[in-house]
Amino acid sequence: MTGTAHLRVVGGTQASSRPATDLSGLGPLMAKAQDGDQKAYNEVLKACDAWLRIFLARRVAPESVEDIAQEALMALHRKRHTYDPEKPFAPWFVAIARYKWLDRLRKHYRQDEVELEDQASVGGHESAVVSKLVLERLLSHIPENQAEAIRLAKIEGYALDEIATMTGQSLSSVKVRIHRGMKRMMSKLEQANA
Repeated sequence: MTGTAHLRVVGGTQASSRPATDLSGLGPLMAKAQDGDQKAYNEVLKACDAWLRIFLARRVAPESVEDIAQEALMALHRKRHTYDPEKPFAPWFVAIARYKWLDRLRKHYRQDEVELEDQASVGGHESAVVSKLVLERLLSHIPENQAEAIRLAKIEGYALDEIATMTGQSLSSVKVRIHRGMKRMMSKLEQANA
């Protein structure tokens, strides 16, 4: 990340007994950090950095983990005054991390640089979001009549004879358009993965 300041965790105490994926006990430390306790702030940053690396490793290419983790830590630093000590820390920080992750996905999507290699590792509803983005992108690269036939058959679940009636095409024409559209989309996927 050229030209961007890096937030690095410095000093700190011995390794915490808290697992790297556990953000639940960080609320009191963050409250101390808001009051100027640098040691508490370093502990928060250290725990968040470890959690981010695990979270991101399952969602992005390895070369992107460092950049996104730094962006999320910088966002935590800039937004630390917005944390409410009366509320749990984990949901507040996870929202920041997820936003930075999704922001990176959107950026790559807009730049036509979406990595399609490891979508299976994306958990929860994120996989549906990624799948929809990829599908819409693929459908945009084929003729509209093929895209429409594929949407009706594969996404909305209409029978082929219903699609023929709805579109005013013959049944064989619908089959051909779906087949050709799917073939073009597969070709586009293969090009993206090459």
